Amino acid sequence: MTRFLFLVSSFFVSFTSISGQDVAVTAAFDTSRIFIGDQVNFTITVDQPADLNLKIIPLKDTLFRNIEIISGPSVDTLSAGKRLRVINKYLVTSFDSGFYQVPPVYAEMPAENGLKRFYSDYSLLEVIRVKIAPADTAAAIFDIIEPYRAPLTIGEILPWVLIVILAVSIVWGISRLIRKLFRKKEEVAPAKNPDPAHVIAFRDLEKLREQKLWQKGEVKLYYTRLTEILRQYLENRYGVYSLELTTSETLDELVKSGFKKDETYQQLKTILNGSDLVKFAKYKPDPSENELHFEKSWEFVDITRVRDEVTEPASPNAEKEVQA
Repeated sequence: MTRFLFLVSSFFVSFTSISGQDVAVTAAFDTSRIFIGDQVNFTITVDQPADLNLKIIPLKDTLFRNIEIISGPSVDTLSAGKRLRVINKYLVTSFDSGFYQVPPVYAEMPAENGLKRFYSDYSLLEVIRVKIAPADTAAAIFDIIEPYRAPLTIGEILPWVLIVILAVSIVWGISRLIRKLFRKKEEVAPAKNPDPAHVIAFRDLEKLREQKLWQKGEVKLYYTRLTEILRQYLENRYGVYSLELTTSETLDELVKSGFKKDETYQQLKTILNGSDLVKFAKYKPDPSENELHFEKSWEFVDITRVRDEVTEPASPNAEKEVQA
């Protein structure tokens, strides 16, 4: 009832002001009730003739006692003929519960006897708690309002993503290093009378020729088997574990073992690169290229073999020559 009478009286005061002075100043909150910590707009509106030079005194820090100003004022001006409406808007909040009656605000202008002021009415705001305190004063402490959980930003997530990537990279690098060291240190018990590396290679090359894979159209399988024989030979002859390496890694490890970059090195490089073209680039070589790669592979083994014993033919066509 008190609030109703207050609003009625405010209406008549405003009506009198408009009629007598032709200036109306109003001030009000967007809502008359908020929770503690909520934000609400406080708007001051001045309705005046366009030719009057009225000034609204800006508010700072606090609107009234425990009502704090967050931002503002944001000023907007509307013109309609000879009338002018000036709107000042503030964003406010309060962290203390209670019923607040904000004093009138005013706009002023120079006059003969000093300054002439036009006042608004009182503005009402009720700030309430989210939870009601327990009747038992010995009860545990409780929050006034539920904690607000702000959304995660890219700046907060990115460092953790980088840490995870770094950790995975370190683990992967360590595991690969351990695997390589273990493989190098692993000692396999040698056979009683193991065949020399070149003898094994010549035997496997002879089997490959007898299979006639490329003649049957299995060109990719032919080159796969040919490079496996050469890579196994490099492992047996130079200790280069080529079966698990790429062509470029194989050649680098071979040079590290003491192999010189001479014509024989270039010959091996040509064989391995040509085989990669067939296996991975779907290159289709001529029959003459298939024979040439086989002969060059045989020749590479023959040139690089250990010369202590001679137990194999010196060329892939040696047996045919003996039979002739």
